Amino acid sequence: MRLSGPTVISLAALASALPDAAVKRQVSQLRPSYDFVIVGGGTSGLTVADRLTQAFPNKTVLVVEYGEIQYGPGVSDPPSDSTPGRWSFSSLPNPEVNNKTAFVVAGQVVGGSSVVNGQFFDRGSRFDYDSWTEAGGREFESSDIKWNWKGIFPYFKKVRWSSLSPCEACFCLSQQHNPPIHFCSSLTPRQSVTFTEPPAEVAKKYGYTWDVSAFGGATPIHSSFPRFQWADQPVLWAMYKEMGLQEPKECAGGDKEGICWVPTSQHPVTARRSHSELGHYAAVIDTRPNYDLLVKHQGVRVVYAKKPQHKSSPPLVEVRSLADNSLFNVTAKAEVIISAGALHTPTVLLRSGIGPASVLKSAGIPVVLDLPGVGSNLQDHSGPAVSWNLTKPGTFSPLPKDMNNATFLNDAVAGFSETPARGPYTLAMGNSAIYVSLPHMGAPTYISSIITKIRAIAASDAKASSYLPPDHRTSPAMIAGYKAQLSTLATLLANPQAPSLESPWQSGSAATAFLLHPLSRGTVRLNGTDPLAQPILDYRAGSNPVDFDLHLAHVRFLRRAVDTPTFQKYGAVEVLPGEGVDDADDEALRAFVRAQTTLSFMHPCCTAAMLPEERGGVVGTDLRVHGAGGGLRVVDMSVMPLVPASHLSATAYAVGEKAADIIIEEWRKRRD
Repeated sequence: MRLSGPTVISLAALASALPDAAVKRQVSQLRPSYDFVIVGGGTSGLTVADRLTQAFPNKTVLVVEYGEIQYGPGVSDPPSDSTPGRWSFSSLPNPEVNNKTAFVVAGQVVGGSSVVNGQFFDRGSRFDYDSWTEAGGREFESSDIKWNWKGIFPYFKKVRWSSLSPCEACFCLSQQHNPPIHFCSSLTPRQSVTFTEPPAEVAKKYGYTWDVSAFGGATPIHSSFPRFQWADQPVLWAMYKEMGLQEPKECAGGDKEGICWVPTSQHPVTARRSHSELGHYAAVIDTRPNYDLLVKHQGVRVVYAKKPQHKSSPPLVEVRSLADNSLFNVTAKAEVIISAGALHTPTVLLRSGIGPASVLKSAGIPVVLDLPGVGSNLQDHSGPAVSWNLTKPGTFSPLPKDMNNATFLNDAVAGFSETPARGPYTLAMGNSAIYVSLPHMGAPTYISSIITKIRAIAASDAKASSYLPPDHRTSPAMIAGYKAQLSTLATLLANPQAPSLESPWQSGSAATAFLLHPLSRGTVRLNGTDPLAQPILDYRAGSNPVDFDLHLAHVRFLRRAVDTPTFQKYGAVEVLPGEGVDDADDEALRAFVRAQTTLSFMHPCCTAAMLPEERGGVVGTDLRVHGAGGGLRVVDMSVMPLVPASHLSATAYAVGEKAADIIIEEWRKRRD
């Protein structure tokens, strides 16, 4: 495909009578123009669309989405034929980890990754979000728009935590589930109850704890504690207590160090997946005549008639039909908001001529804005798993292996269809995890040596640049931004209240070591032969060698499990790295990490970072693209400068909620 000047098909000539159906599937169904155009109908994009159409009933909003509306089964629902669309990516081989490739999945469906993710609905610690402001320096500290913990925490609370009477979700589930779910009649329609404690007997049985003050909300995005746990879940909990970890009552209120109960993004009655298409589209569309959703279309790029810095009006949005590959332009009168996700937002910008000049020129794309941070700063969680055998396994029941028993399996399937749902299919991927700070993992001198290494790199242009991708090693902005990030991460990792390691579990004989704050930085680039094809991911994991020091600290900590009284009682024997690997042998442990690391736990982010332009940033605190005038923003997980110590779904909703408030406040001021 040749990317040149603006396409010229006029929507005014094609739009005659709008159909009754809410979902649009062809250009002739669209309005001549829109006030807001959102490229990407995922977690953040639909959140923004919902809030804008609610706040401005006289302004029109169009969401352009590549996927279709599909039922989103939970990650551990009984097997079915329902498989929502997914993007599958394989990165370039990673030489630092035995040429492994990262495998990444993202939602290719209305609702985005909230429809296909693991449903683990946690938040980072307060220090994670404070670090965003610190990485931005004085410019961000002085900004009226705050993205620190105090600035973002209220937006986490706008997402409902656990309500037992939300007919918005009842209606959507009953319509989209096959067979239909019939339980709405017993509930009060469209209440906005925002928190209901788990049933007393369930809370007592599993020892659930929570703090209602951490939650709130007024949207039908639900998360809840499941009504089931495998029988050996408490064994691991006891083992971690013996390793010295604390048990905070609540880990969603900003303090997140210890053993945590984590909500799951599912309805508290049906245990069906809760996601943004249900909460931010299906539940509201009947009352939003100003809300259009165009499916099976790709937002290709934005097109400026003039240099964007000389023009305050928003660009055109070039859209491609997946049915016939035809191209047309959509006009936005107020703003264009790109919300295509951390792996696709950079490709939209790059195809638009917004990105690193050297990358654009090599792809034959005219440079509109030279922003080296576009498609840079790629981060994700990664790590190996420590595993063991319990040679005296006890009499735990039930366990996951019981799903091989036909009687148990049939009862599990039947239980999932009851109201309320019960049994193992309600568990999703589990809802317990440990979060451990670096100072709690080893001798102070050992931990101090890691922090010292990071600070030494942050203090040297030459050292910092040597760990960046080759095309950034001579970029003052990218070097300055990376040094600021390293300095921020050194402070974060030295904090005994800020987690460096996550290990989630529900059962089993392994502990995965999530590296929560990687130091290495990857890239997302256009396919040189086909700019509409899937982007090229280069994870570059381990390109900063201090990441291996962090991995080793995590592995050494988890290896202590086999020596705890609980595990000794059950005859624990380490399988990996294995009893033959000496804990003091750095090289042997590094070889284990290289061989066993999973390069992506499906949390890619940070590829259009919210940082000052002189630090390699792509957007400012108002999420406007640097230098693009007043009409172009980015709202999704690409804007995070640093990946938080959490799975990303809850943060994606919070970013969408805060972005919507920023946009609404600005346009209300203009109107006034």
